[in-house]
Amino acid sequence: MRCPSCGHDEDRVVDSRVAEEGRAIRRRRECEVCSQRFTTFERVENAPLLVAKRSGEKQPFDREKLISGVRKACKNRPVLPEAMERVADDIVETLRLEGRSVVSTADLGRDVLERLRDIDEVAYLRFASVYKDFKELNDFERELGLLAKKVPPKLPAGVPEE
Repeated sequence: MRCPSCGHDEDRVVDSRVAEEGRAIRRRRECEVCSQRFTTFERVENAPLLVAKRSGEKQPFDREKLISGVRKACKNRPVLPEAMERVADDIVETLRLEGRSVVSTADLGRDVLERLRDIDEVAYLRFASVYKDFKELNDFERELGLLAKKVPPKLPAGVPEE
């Protein structure tokens, strides 16, 4: 690290601590030549995530665009804003852990659907109707059938779960 005062590249770390809620390390350094102290920050550099559209075009991933779609699906539903944010966070974290730099819109849509199924069935159907481009009532009926198969049946009141 070059000293901002004299430009020399020999320094020693005087103090290190976690910063930015664990996303960075703050280091106080002292130049070995002029004794000037300065601060540096160390952060993880993430490769940009790209979204491959159906047309073949690639665009930078936009977290807000993803959340916007989830919000629309959850409009007037008893879904907390934190749950909607968590959907986006979970998807982004999963993609990063998989080491993916490009994700298709189809994969993103499937990931959102998986998470919405667990949060709210109506929001799931709303999102599915756009994502799967429903054209007729039969499309809704088919998706309802799939949803009913994947969701365990609710037991009548008073029947204990096994």
